[in-house]
Amino acid sequence: MNPTEPTTVPAVSPDDLFGLVRETIADVLGTSPDVIVESTDLRTEYGIDSLEMMSIGAQLERALNVRIAAEDLMRAETVGQAVAFLAERRAGRS
Repeated sequence: MNPTEPTTVPAVSPDDLFGLVRETIADVLGTSPDVIVESTDLRTEYGIDSLEMMSIGAQLERALNVRIAAEDLMRAETVGQAVAFLAERRAGRS
């Protein structure tokens, strides 16, 4: 593969993106993905810290092939807002 050629990223539907985010969060926090919903506030409900958020961001970066700063994810108040941010990032709008 030529490093100057753009990498093609497979399309991910909003439901698939939410599922991926749920699975990743559940893996890092050691909980069931079923308890992670769009309105879940990870800071309030799980006391997530910056190291856990960096781990989530790193896993999502690899899965989505997109650069994600932990600070950007920390700005999201809910999982749904984080998913919206990731969808925009994948679409190249941020």
